[in-house]
Amino acid sequence: MKFVKWLVIVFASLFILLIAYLTLIFDPNDFKPQIVEAVKKQTGRDLFINQDLSWTFFPSIGITLGDISLSNPKGFKHDTMLKVDGIVAEVALLPLLSKEVEIAQLNLDGLTLNFDSYKNGRSSMDGLTSGSEKGSDKTEGKGDTSGAAQGSVQLSSLNIGGIAITNTQVNLYDEATGQVQALSLESLTLGEFALGQFADLGYKFSMTQPDMKVSSQGKGQIKVDTNLAKIAIKDFEIENSLEGDAIPNKRMNINLTTGLELDNNAKTMALVLSSLNIEQIKAQGKLSVNYGGKVPDVVAAMSFGDIDVTPFMAKDEAAKGEDKTAEGKASGPAKEPDLTGMKAVNLKLDLDAKSVIADKIKTENWLMKLTLKNGVLDVSQLSADLYQGKLLASVQLDGRKPVASYRFNKKISGIKVRPLLTDAAEVDMLAGTTNFEVAGTGFSLIPDNIKRNLNAKGQFEVADGALYGVNIPQMLRDAKAKLGGNLNAASSGEKKTDFTSLTGSFTMAKGIVTNPDLNMASPLIRLQGKGNVNLLSEAIDYALKTSVVGSLEGQGGAEKDVLYGVDIPFAIGGTIGEPKFSLDTAALFDAKLKKETEKATDELKDKLFKKLGGL
Repeated sequence: MKFVKWLVIVFASLFILLIAYLTLIFDPNDFKPQIVEAVKKQTGRDLFINQDLSWTFFPSIGITLGDISLSNPKGFKHDTMLKVDGIVAEVALLPLLSKEVEIAQLNLDGLTLNFDSYKNGRSSMDGLTSGSEKGSDKTEGKGDTSGAAQGSVQLSSLNIGGIAITNTQVNLYDEATGQVQALSLESLTLGEFALGQFADLGYKFSMTQPDMKVSSQGKGQIKVDTNLAKIAIKDFEIENSLEGDAIPNKRMNINLTTGLELDNNAKTMALVLSSLNIEQIKAQGKLSVNYGGKVPDVVAAMSFGDIDVTPFMAKDEAAKGEDKTAEGKASGPAKEPDLTGMKAVNLKLDLDAKSVIADKIKTENWLMKLTLKNGVLDVSQLSADLYQGKLLASVQLDGRKPVASYRFNKKISGIKVRPLLTDAAEVDMLAGTTNFEVAGTGFSLIPDNIKRNLNAKGQFEVADGALYGVNIPQMLRDAKAKLGGNLNAASSGEKKTDFTSLTGSFTMAKGIVTNPDLNMASPLIRLQGKGNVNLLSEAIDYALKTSVVGSLEGQGGAEKDVLYGVDIPFAIGGTIGEPKFSLDTAALFDAKLKKETEKATDELKDKLFKKLGGL
């Protein structure tokens, strides 16, 4: 007992002597002028340490300092680049004797960072790297001495009782835009930490931009391997909230649960997205990155459930207002998008979705396979089920040159075209089961240039359908009445023309879509057409030629119609949005007159032959 008693007395005495030495003999404030002078010499900045440095002895030995600031270069928007209200660092003494670092607590409060950047290239970081560069030169000059010194310091363990960073403010000023972005870190905490063991990690911050505010908080666990090369994060739950006029419905919540493994020796990172919720959209996936080469290789897979993008789509009135605003702000010709970033990463992505709903359009069973390599984006497969049919497409975008080029192939089969057109464009013009195929190439991603530079070929087929907006049999009845002398005949009834098949092909070049071989067959009529549509002006110039093959009164008509065998011309004009159908009456009379003349000539020939035969 006496031994233990004297041992306690000895340690207590040593502790008291250490306190006396640190407080009476070793004053950390003696180093303040040297630190300030060194910073001034290396960076040209003024460092202010307005509060005296002081020791803490319970529960661990540590040092406290505060009211520290570092100036920005002269002439900057913010005079101060860095400001700290208070720092407390507590270190356990005895473990240091065994080359073990045990930080009882590290607190940093009231950190403010102001980063300014200017059009001439100046920024708050100017001069801050020069000191380290000079230091590295000196180190290289000494050669092995530095290496030996570094090699002699090895930690057998690193333990941290806790870290708390609170009330941090980061302000980013950009002269080019005149905008200031502010990030506020309310807290960043790390629980009891030791190498090779998981520790609690949490954060909470908000960021304010001119048109958006982002709030985020998260918590999970982190582990750093004993060699400091591997980091693992598990069960990390993150909640994000976005607010602002630029956000659909002015508010959006994004929550996710994820885990991460980073191996800096192998230069790899693996991320697992256990869950992702964007409002009502749910997904999960995984991502792996190999960053050992010149360009990182990324492999990702995402699987979505039901996706309804309708709430994120701009309202019609808002969209019109934005268009007017954009037109008002437009100045100068449009520019090609910068696609150099496509060379910064190689990506392979597989994506699937149970369904995608956009306003009134619903599609199912989406599947996409995408690769990005050396600046070329290749969507080898894009497929989906829609309107009782199938969509299959492939696309390639080459961003290696300043003006991008592209090619595509698209095929749809078995789709009910009327509900598709009605839901997609509110156009009730065509019905039937559709097969459609088109392939094309082009260059330039400026919208008007896409129309001008796109070259494409395609073909289509619609079976058991109808044309809405025009009743060709009724128009023929009107034409029949006019040929009979009733010039006041007027159309009546539903504007609809049924057909059994509608086929054709088309080409596109220089902004003009040309269809040379439209053919439509129905029980009453046969229809042929050709013409073009100007995509730049949206004007339609199309001619139809119709012939009667049955009675206009419908099936079961007693005799051939008076228009039987006469080619009846129609014209389609107007625009894509408002097509206009009309009957070319003059051409009809010419055709009828020609038909009657040929008939009269044939009858005269018959009579002559009969008379000659009777001689």
